[in-house]
Amino acid sequence: MKKFNFIAAALMATCCAFTFVSCDKGDDTPEEEEGLHGYVTEDLTLEEGQTYYLSGSLQVQAPATLTIEPGVTVIARNNGQINYILIEQGAKINAQGTAENPIVLTAENQKHGAWGGLHICGRAHTNVSGGHGVSEIGNAPYGGDDNTDNSGVIKYVRLEYTGYSLDEDHEANGLSLYGVGNGTQISYVQAYKGSDDGIEFFGGSVNIDHCVVVDCTDDSFDWTEGWNGTAQNIVAYQISSECDCLMECDNNGDNFAATPFSRPTVKYATFVGNNSDDNTRGLRFRAGTEVELSYALVTGKAKCITLETEQTDDSFTRDTDPSTITYTYISSDIESKWTEGEEPDDVEVTGEYASDDFTATGNNNTINYSFENVFAGNFIGTVGESGAVSSSSDWTKGWVRAN
Repeated sequence: MKKFNFIAAALMATCCAFTFVSCDKGDDTPEEEEGLHGYVTEDLTLEEGQTYYLSGSLQVQAPATLTIEPGVTVIARNNGQINYILIEQGAKINAQGTAENPIVLTAENQKHGAWGGLHICGRAHTNVSGGHGVSEIGNAPYGGDDNTDNSGVIKYVRLEYTGYSLDEDHEANGLSLYGVGNGTQISYVQAYKGSDDGIEFFGGSVNIDHCVVVDCTDDSFDWTEGWNGTAQNIVAYQISSECDCLMECDNNGDNFAATPFSRPTVKYATFVGNNSDDNTRGLRFRAGTEVELSYALVTGKAKCITLETEQTDDSFTRDTDPSTITYTYISSDIESKWTEGEEPDDVEVTGEYASDDFTATGNNNTINYSFENVFAGNFIGTVGESGAVSSSSDWTKGWVRAN
């Protein structure tokens, strides 16, 4: 990777324009030297309403802050480079758009998987062995014991055409959150037409709200490694038949009993699947994860909710601090299975999980199986208090792309 000093280039006003953060050296300048790329070691601001080009990997290192002002558009070049933005431990991002002037991170090649998206590495917990990991893209460390860690602010930001894949084990989502602490503020974010997950949590305690994932062709939301934050007012909306889970939810795929456990709180959510015959799972709780889910609508999947692995299954029926699903409407049955050794076929749901009220021991879990689509305009609509976006108070208006 070529190192480049953006601040010095930006200050050289006689030979370059700040909009492009690099000097215009004439026709002999290689394409990869134009635009945003390299390591940022001092504060850098992308100015309001301007358009910038991302021509390679951009990694912000401590103690620098990357500030992106309202109305900024960053376009990833279609130049054969691995283009992504990564905020390392101790660095910060300050990206605060508005509903009228959102920040748009997009790509020249307007197709799923055109670029690598936004990655943030923090100092909050992860339950991987040793308590520290390395990001799938950028090889940046994450993890620690500071659950209040602050990596900055992301507000009114749209991430388009993300999901660049290096190989099966190294993939980029729309927004990847690695050990991010709850001092970080993430609100009003959209992942639009990515080829991997929309928003994925690798441990951490970060909270999100008012987030929308549209047509990301793996999972819309994904968590693992002990994430225990809150997600409130979130939407997953699928179009393509290849889209997989609306939420894929793990504690730790290598060690179901790893601590701290994944146990997020998900509240006021709308999940609309693609009615695919191949990808039939909606909310897939497995690998030991626990959850508190309430006021949700789940439709468009043959299996709206699946409970996999004994640990996850049992978390719903234990007497002390059980997992819960309350005030939630689904359009198909819940399925439950255990994974021991090789994964068995789905087993028939019996007992408590077959109840129309989904009443687990000692809980007031309430699921209505008669839910039918109520949405006008793809995902706008609620059933009582359940769902993410009310037609009378549409917080997606003006900054979200729906199709």
